Amino acid sequence: MTFEKLTEKEAAAYSANILAFYGDSVYEVMVRERVVKEHQTNAGRLHELAVERVRASYQSEAVNVIEPLLDEREADILRRGRNAGGISVPKSAKPSEYRRATALEALFGYLALCGREERAAELFDAICAALPIESG
Repeated sequence: MTFEKLTEKEAAAYSANILAFYGDSVYEVMVRERVVKEHQTNAGRLHELAVERVRASYQSEAVNVIEPLLDEREADILRRGRNAGGISVPKSAKPSEYRRATALEALFGYLALCGREERAAELFDAICAALPIESG
């Protein structure tokens, strides 16, 4: 499925919550693809491995990994995501971790909307290299 890519300015005009809404699915697809390619196991175990990488605590740590790699606009999108209002934090997450996870998702949503899949993959690879998930 493809759609017309937005300019960076058009993508940045979306609210942080909308970018995070979209970015949540973008990031999860990247996680699932990575898990399937790296692990030959049953679907239940693949799900467990994917959940580890989409958990707010993991995504919060991922922000630490990629923050030094971001350009000015990407850093701004990340900041907007972290400061987004109207976020309802689930009981399973700390508010600070959830805000940082939202920031990560906003950044991935932004990158996907403006067609910067290679950049998203580069950042995702950096996250996976720095924060490996044990297969055992």
